[in-house]
Amino acid sequence: MSSPWKDPAWRAEFRRGFLDMMPAFPGILAWGLVTGVAMVKSGMPVPYALLMTALAYAGSAQLASLPLIAAAAPVGVIGLTALVTNLRFVIYAAAIRTWLWTYSARRRALIGYLTGDFSFVLFMARIGREGAFPHRDAWLLGTTVANWVAWQGSSVLGIVAAAFIPTEWGLQFAGTLALVALVVPLCRQRAGAAGALAAGVVAMIGHAWPFKSGLLAGVVVGIVVATFVDETTTTPVAEPGA
Repeated sequence: MSSPWKDPAWRAEFRRGFLDMMPAFPGILAWGLVTGVAMVKSGMPVPYALLMTALAYAGSAQLASLPLIAAAAPVGVIGLTALVTNLRFVIYAAAIRTWLWTYSARRRALIGYLTGDFSFVLFMARIGREGAFPHRDAWLLGTTVANWVAWQGSSVLGIVAAAFIPTEWGLQFAGTLALVALVVPLCRQRAGAAGALAAGVVAMIGHAWPFKSGLLAGVVVGIVVATFVDETTTTPVAEPGA
């Protein structure tokens, strides 16, 4: 298969995806900055913090595991916490698989690694408006690359400037607000609404459970419910010549 970069239409969709991610940059930058600061302030040496942000690329999992790392918790506990925190990517994968399954495994693997909360929400919103638009892999890759660049840049900045940026600024709240603004529209879809409702109910019931296990249980239940609804209501879409 020839390189997609040789196709002007593919490159145009990539550029459009990159630019469409720009409105989410304030939230991404705030979240990345506070994660970088949190890593250093938790006692992690700067070289290890830089390595973690380059390899992990998972802000919520990083923030969840940092207190455990600082407390010298067992590696298994840290790994399980990070895994459960990022279980939402299971539903992300199930949702975008419907629209990308005809592409090569290498291309899907790259998109899968780079896809984050913001790019997933934007992709599903465009799918909801336009359906199986041409070169959707290029557009999604453009959004994910923009997300990766913004995240890595802000995380590194937070790591380097940790001594000068107080955590009391509450930057993590700005990132959360930006994410909520993107996620809420997904609740108009059956899978998103069902998953959010199920997760919310379980999280509320388990609010007082030890070790915040109610929140983790809500994540798991929400993913299971949303995946089930998505699988039973969506038909895979093929794109000839992909």
